[in-house]
Amino acid sequence: MRISIALLMVAGVAVSGCGGWRDSGVNPRNWFGNSKEVTASTENPEDVNPLLPVKAEESIFARKDAPDESVLIVSVSALKIERTSTGAIVYATGLADRQGAYNVHLRPDIDAPEGTLSFQFKADYPSYATHQGTELTRTVRAAFSLTTGELEGIKLIRVAGAQNAQETRRR
Repeated sequence: MRISIALLMVAGVAVSGCGGWRDSGVNPRNWFGNSKEVTASTENPEDVNPLLPVKAEESIFARKDAPDESVLIVSVSALKIERTSTGAIVYATGLADRQGAYNVHLRPDIDAPEGTLSFQFKADYPSYATHQGTELTRTVRAAFSLTTGELEGIKLIRVAGAQNAQETRRR
């Protein structure tokens, strides 16, 4: 009992001597100064958000972007919207032209009318010939996440394939 009390007393005295730690340069909380409010310059949009990278000039060694060779899938068979805490997820199921479809994605259509969110259901195919196969082997699925801000003012969501489209209205 006497040893534990003595140990506690020594530890208390040692810890009380650490008051200088708060102001030392070794303390990670002192590595940056206090924050202060500054006005954002709107004259140059690049100065507004310094976390966004500035597009560098083209280098002579830079590769050109590969051309988009994705094509619309044949038909859209199902469309489902699920609400999330941050917005919604658009799920689409479709039927590809032949087996081997990859890089299946929903591409937003920028030419959609006001109040409509339109997607093109696209996929890439191998450069070599593949079998057509059964519908089950050609079924593809894709999803697209939307935020609450992106859904604001949207009354209709539409997913288009080559032969048909599926759409759903907001309640």
